[in-house]
Amino acid sequence: MNILVVYDSVFGNTEKIAETIGTALHAKVLRVGDVKLEQLRNLDALIVGSPTQAFQPLKSVKAFIKNLPAGELKGVRIAAFDTRVDVKEVNNRLLTILEKLFGYAAEPITTLLIKKGGTQALAPAGFIVSGNEGPMKAGELERAVEWAKHIGS
Repeated sequence: MNILVVYDSVFGNTEKIAETIGTALHAKVLRVGDVKLEQLRNLDALIVGSPTQAFQPLKSVKAFIKNLPAGELKGVRIAAFDTRVDVKEVNNRLLTILEKLFGYAAEPITTLLIKKGGTQALAPAGFIVSGNEGPMKAGELERAVEWAKHIGS
C-alpha cells in the first residue's frame, strides 16, 4: 500500500506521532512544507496531522490542503489526526465550552481532505499532550499505531 503521512509540528509532538505512524505503516513521512504535488499521485492513502492551536489546525496544514487541485485525492483513502491537551484534565470551564463549540484540528482537516476528493477511511483521532508543549501522554504513541493500522481495512 502506498501511504504518505503529512504533518506540521510546533513542539515536536505531532512530528513524533507522524513518524510513529509512518514507521508502523512503512509509509513516507513529510513535513507539510516539503510535500510536492507529484508525491500525492498514485497514493492509496494520505494521513494528515497537525497540532490543535486555537481549536484549529495550523495555517500551514490548512493552506496545504486548500491549495491541492480539485479532485486531487479522488480514490485516496484519507485520515486525519491532531495533538491536543486534555481539556478535562485542564479543568477550565471556558476551555471546556470552547472545545464543545469549536472542537479540535483533526475534524476540519478531514472535512478539507474530503472536499478534495478523499474517501474517509478512519475517524479523526486526537492524541493527548501533557501541558501545552508536551511530552506526549504515556501510551499515546502506541494508540497512534493501533489507530493507523486500520487505514487499509
